[in-house]
Amino acid sequence: MAHAHRPFRLFRNLNAKIAAIPMILTVIVVFVGCTVWTVIYSFTDSKLLPSQNFIGLAQYQRLFTTDRWDASISNLAIYGVLSLIFAFVVGFILAVLIDQKIRFENTFRTIFLYPFALSFIVTGIVWQWILDPALGVPKLLQDWGLPGGGVSLLGNQQTVLIALVIAGLWQGTGLVMILMLAGLRGIDGEIWKAARIDGIPAWRTYIFIVIPMMRGVFVTTLVIVASGIVRVYDLVVAMTKGGPGFASEMPAKYVFDFMFQRSNLGQALAASTVMLVTVFIFLVPWALIEFRQKRS
Repeated sequence: MAHAHRPFRLFRNLNAKIAAIPMILTVIVVFVGCTVWTVIYSFTDSKLLPSQNFIGLAQYQRLFTTDRWDASISNLAIYGVLSLIFAFVVGFILAVLIDQKIRFENTFRTIFLYPFALSFIVTGIVWQWILDPALGVPKLLQDWGLPGGGVSLLGNQQTVLIALVIAGLWQGTGLVMILMLAGLRGIDGEIWKAARIDGIPAWRTYIFIVIPMMRGVFVTTLVIVASGIVRVYDLVVAMTKGGPGFASEMPAKYVFDFMFQRSNLGQALAASTVMLVTVFIFLVPWALIEFRQKRS
């Protein structure tokens, strides 16, 4: 008799399943289809238009022997490491401070999260003005006779990535703070009471008790921030256009330039595939961790 009722399970929540069909088809056609198309045509000599002439790994060989691509990977690694470290540290500290039930908490949360609502183009233009040695903060410091006056962070190959990191942190740290704050608010208050009774300092409680309990929040935040770092493009175009030289070149800009300016579709798709693999390197461990947590 139990087997007789199994077919009817297909009709449970039928309206919800029907409503989900367009979304499922969109994911299959747009995401999966475009991904497969990108990978396949990265093995061709496509120029302005897609070509059926397969050339094997030639596009990838050219990609990894190009100084511009090497520079973009190096820049992305430096930018990514600095952004991740400072975003997590600053975001967590801000979340801890706001979690102290301070006055005007909603106001502070809005102020810190507001930059995230802006586009990277707007952020890049704003910070280009702020760091302009003739108009911004360096000019102000110079007029006041303070250190740092007249310094051009964007015009120096050694400091341009630092300028990008500062602008990126200004926009993205608020999101990290909100995610961390949600994790802190999910910690049972009894844990804090027990720590205070045992005389454990607050900093030790955070490091050895709270942070390990927030592993899921940290992993989720890492995936969100890291995937955004891999795709960084707007900020670079608005602030530096990849310069000076290739000092701030990024993989996403490399893809865009080869696809739309140099009309070399095959090379752009090869670079896109490498970026896609990089994103999966972050997504797969996250998915495995989440799956294991749900099973345990």
